[in-house]
Amino acid sequence: MKETAYDERLRRWRLVLGGESGGGTGCALAGTDVAMDGALTALYGADKGAGNRGGGNRSAGLGASAPSVARWLGDIRTYFPSSVVQVMQRDAIDRLGLSALLLEPEMLEAVEADVHLVGTLLSLNKAMPETTKETARAVVRKVVDDLEKRLATRTRSTLTGALDRSAKINRPRHRDIDWDRTIRANLKNYLPEFNTVVPERLVGYGRASQSVKKDVVLCIDQSGSMAASVVYASVFGAVLASMRSIATRLVVFDTAVVDLTDQLDDPVDVLFGTQLGGGTDINRALAYCQSQITRPADTVVVLISDLYEGGIRDEMLKRVAAMKASGVQFVALLALSDEGTPAYDREHAAALAALGAPAFACTPDLFPDVMAAAIEKRPLPIPDMATHQ
Repeated sequence: MKETAYDERLRRWRLVLGGESGGGTGCALAGTDVAMDGALTALYGADKGAGNRGGGNRSAGLGASAPSVARWLGDIRTYFPSSVVQVMQRDAIDRLGLSALLLEPEMLEAVEADVHLVGTLLSLNKAMPETTKETARAVVRKVVDDLEKRLATRTRSTLTGALDRSAKINRPRHRDIDWDRTIRANLKNYLPEFNTVVPERLVGYGRASQSVKKDVVLCIDQSGSMAASVVYASVFGAVLASMRSIATRLVVFDTAVVDLTDQLDDPVDVLFGTQLGGGTDINRALAYCQSQITRPADTVVVLISDLYEGGIRDEMLKRVAAMKASGVQFVALLALSDEGTPAYDREHAAALAALGAPAFACTPDLFPDVMAAAIEKRPLPIPDMATHQ
């Protein structure tokens, strides 16, 4: 008998609701659906409250047994797509306290690697035995390599174009004329009778050279909530460092400040040089970054933080104001990730916006455009600005 759309909806609701009696759907499972239901129940049947699948009459089946967890990880990879597997892994770590099991090499080999898993591994870095570290590095390496393949080409092409456009020349060849800037520079020469502008002065694009045109400082909050942002920022830092026209500095901070610039050739080394968790002293981090700036008019500082400041708030804001007054392009990102709207300190975000440095969340795909705008000193492509003000 051919399955109808109604039958498929019942089947899906049955898998969502769980329960011995079919969750009130009257739908019986068979074949692989039984195994899928078992994998879901092992994870989501643990709660005894309102969120329980099946009304609380089942309990989780994973426990703290490494073999059973390994089997479960294998099952979910068999029955669910990769994106769902990643969500279930994160839920298992959060709901069932399985972080300690990730310290076992065989367990790491069984998981589906993604940005969130990397964040968890980094938070466990100090507790990780040496026998596990090589396996953990291999997992992190896979995620980083995948991110670089996805992000590097567009980042380099976008920023190379921005660097060319930011280097203005006054006697350009015809193909190098920046017509927008040229027209703005010659508006006083507008002839209404001919409906045209006479370009007394031409403004053109500079072309790529081997000299350093811009300095970029990535200042990254490494508190636990910023794990995904740290991963993405490390990858972007390595990509920027590979561009000869950009001098890149990478600084991570909690209550201490660590300069990881000398490790930028390998983002995996950068990530294992971070220590997720702890407090936050943004003012101290910005003080260090400010001390490293030698060409303010050609410098972009990117602060990636949720802005929950444990240091001196007024001093932090004064430093941002001073940097902007000296010519620094200052960008404040509340998150660099795909996780949606982050939690952040709204008062500090509003104070930065008042200084002309609006704080907003940024997806990895938008980051090259944000950097290009900062390099060219034009308005930033801020998404959903009303949400962040």
